[in-house]
Amino acid sequence: MLVRGRHYLVDETYDFHLDDGVIQAIEKENLEGGEDVWGGEDRWVAPGLIDIQVNGYKGHSFCSRKTTVADVVAVAEELVSAGVTAFCPTVTTNSTAVIESSLRAIALACEESDVASERILGIHLEGPYISPVDGPRGAHPVEYVRAPNWEEFTRFQEAAGGRIKLVTLAPELPGAPAFISRACAAGVKVAIGHHAATREQIDAAVNTGAVLSTHLGNGAHDWLPRHHNYIWEQLANDALMASVVVDGHHLPPAVVKSFYRVKGAQRLILTSDAISAAGLPPGGYRLMGSKIDVAEDGAVRLSGTPYLAGSTLRLCDAIENIMAFAGATFSEAIRMATFNPAGLLGMDGERGLLRVGARADLTVFRCCRGRYELALTVIGGEVCYQA
Repeated sequence: MLVRGRHYLVDETYDFHLDDGVIQAIEKENLEGGEDVWGGEDRWVAPGLIDIQVNGYKGHSFCSRKTTVADVVAVAEELVSAGVTAFCPTVTTNSTAVIESSLRAIALACEESDVASERILGIHLEGPYISPVDGPRGAHPVEYVRAPNWEEFTRFQEAAGGRIKLVTLAPELPGAPAFISRACAAGVKVAIGHHAATREQIDAAVNTGAVLSTHLGNGAHDWLPRHHNYIWEQLANDALMASVVVDGHHLPPAVVKSFYRVKGAQRLILTSDAISAAGLPPGGYRLMGSKIDVAEDGAVRLSGTPYLAGSTLRLCDAIENIMAFAGATFSEAIRMATFNPAGLLGMDGERGLLRVGARADLTVFRCCRGRYELALTVIGGEVCYQA
């Protein structure tokens, strides 16, 4: 298979030869080539997008007592329409029974389905070890919030078949530093999020191994002290990368621009935080046992409140949004959705690359009047989606 387009890093047109699931060659375009060509000189070629926080999609949820193998596979198949070639299914705060059941369903999907096994990079456990306080807790049900418990986490990891690769927790909770240290020693990446930690507590989390702020600026109080607050502290801490939900609802454009200016393209990760209602029409739905409303503009809120409850964002649209909001270049935006999440998960030599020998996971964009729109999603050298 041959894909032709402008390399996202160098703005020159190349032919990308794909075979056996790998990029076999990258050559200057050969106009006389007889091979079937996907793309063209008006297309831009980038690595496949990687989403580290997907709660569900198109009616399927990763955290429900009803979550099945079919749900997991369906989401993996549907995400190609967002340019996503690899992702972390995200299991959120719930009862022990529901979390374990959800983790088992994801693990079983990876065992039974090639689609799930090649596209799922690991599970993101967001909670239940988060703040119980209104605001920082976000839409997570308060009755299931609890302090970190290593024995319980070990059971979660067993249910997941060892696939939990990222856990988000509140660093101010009792036992958090010791938990972070043990998780990191076990090869699990730790993020801080849905918290109300002090500078000292954030520093303690970083010193014991935390490397990421989950959806920075969200899962927070509506009102904070103007100088001494946990958002500034996370922004200023160079050891923390930050994931951001750039949908125009979670963060105002000026905040996105400020985060980009501080963290830079090297330490920001674009994520969707997509929920089960993503990809569905506007209307009322249920999420984690609560009623939610999806507005015409895509905003998702707990019914009757101003509080956000995940998003309907497509990751490919986050590329365009951060360019518009923050002035990031196309190559920088692509980095935030490919190389950076791969690096966070310790897979920077395997995913998020566009070079000979890399996996043949690609996204191809068309540029029309300065806007970049998804045209193709290629996984393992096969076209899985065409707009």
